[in-house]
Amino acid sequence: MTFTVERLLLAAPRGYCAGVDRAVQTVERALELYGAPVYVRKEIVHNKHVVEQLRARGAIFVDEIDETIPEGATTVFSAHGVSPAVHAQAAERSLSTIDATCPLVTKVHVEAKKFAAEGYTIVLIGHDGHEEVEGTMGEAPEAIVLVETEADVDALEVADPERVAYISQTTLSVDETRTIINRLRERFPSITGPRTDDICYATTNRQAAVKQMAAECDLVLVIGSRNSSNSQRLVDVARDCGTDSHLIDNESQVLEEWLDGKRVVGISSGASAPEELVDRLVTYFTDRGVQDVSEFEVMREDVRFMLPKRIREDLAARV
Repeated sequence: MTFTVERLLLAAPRGYCAGVDRAVQTVERALELYGAPVYVRKEIVHNKHVVEQLRARGAIFVDEIDETIPEGATTVFSAHGVSPAVHAQAAERSLSTIDATCPLVTKVHVEAKKFAAEGYTIVLIGHDGHEEVEGTMGEAPEAIVLVETEADVDALEVADPERVAYISQTTLSVDETRTIINRLRERFPSITGPRTDDICYATTNRQAAVKQMAAECDLVLVIGSRNSSNSQRLVDVARDCGTDSHLIDNESQVLEEWLDGKRVVGISSGASAPEELVDRLVTYFTDRGVQDVSEFEVMREDVRFMLPKRIREDLAARV
């Protein structure tokens, strides 16, 4: 099989978003301030490489707040958010909690509580079983119904069609979500929604970059873990453009048959994938003789989120 790749395009923006950066830094600072072990409910972000690095430094990842965490232990909630029931359970066990929920996810939680208090049936657009969805639904379980497709919208039965609101998971496909919202508006003309789109700015920007880049590529490789919703969506976006695309954890998963006859390869990475994995993938190609490597910049991001208040205060106290 002849190696034909001549050019690499690197989607920009790509990789870490502000919420992921904040969450990873929260665990790193907690380990520095309080020492190991620091317990983390679920994966802090959906990336195997990041989780393994933090585990090596003393983070212990657990599925639930239960007896596996000693009473009073320092415990971090992941970027995907948790339900009020999890907060209550942690309080019962006197855990010293630090909430690393992405502020954009918190925004959706606030919307859910507001719409529920106003008596709306809330339609949550999202993926069943995703941690973000579970946390959001926990804010008003009696008022929220989950839809994943237009068919789910068609099958909806609500108490009052005049009192329906929608919210969405932050990491969905922009185009797919828009289609579902349009179907909701057809079925429920009085439906209300959030003042600003729930889809995360980083999800939107990364999808826009891949959509534009894919038109110039023979193949798009997306770095991200299988359980990363936003990474999976980047693959979907590239394929929707008619470009071959695959999701990989790292360069070791690239298959030779994917490269057969391909001249231009585009590279992107999900919002929870660190840049060092992109660097390793680029090296995989440059070591094989590819010299033309360029950024495909669609827009620049300058969003930053402050670390959780307790981390900020304890860091300041150390100075």
